[in-house]
Amino acid sequence: MRAVISVRPGKRLNRSPLGDLFLFLFLGAFGAFMVIPLVYTINNAFKPLDELFLFPPKFFVRNPTMDNFFDLFHLMAESWVPFSRYVFNTVFITAVGTVGHVVLASAAAYPLAKHKFPGSRLLFTVVVLSLMFSPHVTSVPNYVIMSWLGWIDSYAAIIVPAFAASLGLYLMKQFMEQIPDALLEAAKIDGASEYRIFWQIVMPLVKPAWLTLVILLFQMLWGTNGGNFIYSEELKTMNYALGQILAGGIVRAGPGAFVALLMMSVPITIFVVSQSNIIETMASSGMKE
Repeated sequence: MRAVISVRPGKRLNRSPLGDLFLFLFLGAFGAFMVIPLVYTINNAFKPLDELFLFPPKFFVRNPTMDNFFDLFHLMAESWVPFSRYVFNTVFITAVGTVGHVVLASAAAYPLAKHKFPGSRLLFTVVVLSLMFSPHVTSVPNYVIMSWLGWIDSYAAIIVPAFAASLGLYLMKQFMEQIPDALLEAAKIDGASEYRIFWQIVMPLVKPAWLTLVILLFQMLWGTNGGNFIYSEELKTMNYALGQILAGGIVRAGPGAFVALLMMSVPITIFVVSQSNIIETMASSGMKE
């Protein structure tokens, strides 16, 4: 026997005002807890050196100063590799790696999701299994491949492996499977080619998926230091420069705090902008067959 639940027309199911207040306070407390590291980093960037080493440490800056910024500027001006070079390397690797991964992952996921061909199930199974391996496990094979291709000590050693990250292909395939087949068939009847269907129909509908990939890949590539693949100083990234600054001892704690703010602020900005677009897209363009 089936249980049938009926709701009278005009009656809206909702939480009580007390429940809404509890949920608001609960989420607000978690939000405040998660923003603490960002606020602490911002305050550290503007603390003079004596405040950075106070014990017990002070959370908020008492005498804000821009000396950390000027010290960083003079410190990097004395280096034979300018700080702008580190910034360019980081931006270039992050931008090219993120865009390339989104495009290739989407292009590979589309036939797996909407075109059944021999070996498609096996191929997707291999992709899923690859998600189980830690990057540390694949670091040695990656190094051997990059060395064989002659890409060691080049941008390609970081960018090309980012293109082939299996998480993006898995995520895009799962989203593309939710697109109604009738929509794609109607486009084919109207004379649209596969490329036009992919770029003008499929990609806009899976916008939440590739925006999520933008967030994940941007954060991963923005924080890379080149690892074991880049040895030339002029190809190093900002994360490497931060490590070199901090290696100078406590006298460089101020410039290091300011670089930490720079490293954190850009990914957070990208996340905030993309997150708002994801919520808007999921609310307005969800489709089910």
